[in-house]
Formats: sequence, structure tokens, C-alpha cells
Amino acid sequence: MQAPATLNLNCWQGATFDYNLTWTLNGTAVNLTGYSARMQVRETYDSTTPVISLTSGTGITLGGTAGSILLDISAATTAGVPSGQYVYDLELVTSGGYVTRLLEGNFNVDPEVTR
Repeated sequence: MQAPATLNLNCWQGATFDYNLTWTLNGTAVNLTGYSARMQVRETYDSTTPVISLTSGTGITLGGTAGSILLDISAATTAGVPSGQYVYDLELVTSGGYVTRLLEGNFNVDPEVTR
């Protein structure tokens, strides 16, 4: 079992958020064919309701053999999130149900001036 990597993400309120990453092990891309993914952003670890929730096909695109992961949040969604510091994690799930928490960290939303 590998511990999740810590990656703090910055999001600009009212702007499209997109972030690309590649999951590699020992320098080789992990084949994500057959995987699904999920990510939630919450005010605190104990918060019952996420402020942002992404899944495969709805904000997360997996790149198969390339091991790529695209996170995409619309400008309309980020506009509705109050500025501040949140927490998130990103999990990948095999077709057999094995869950890997790949990333975790702070999700910072910087306030928008232009509306």
C-alpha cells in the first residue's frame, strides 16, 4: 500500500479550473483502463456535504494507458464556491473495487473581483 501524495491545489473563483497529472510508478505510467475516479472538496474533513464533487465522466477524464488524469471544474461551479481553504482527496477505483487514494491536500479558492 502506498501513501497518498500531498498536493495543494489553487482554484480561482469564477474561472475554469483544469489540472492535468499523470500517475506513474517507478517512472512508468499506470494503465488506468477499467478504472473510475472520484474527488470531493469539503470545508473540513468532518463536513457532511462536499462543496465540489467530481467523478469519471463528470469532471474527471482518465487517459487509459497514458496514466493521465484531467480534473475539470466549470467557471460557473467555481463562482459558487466561497473563497477560502478547503480539503480534498482524489481516489481511483479498479473494476474490482480496489480503492487507491492517489492525492490529498488543501484546495484553496482565491476570491474573484470581476463578476
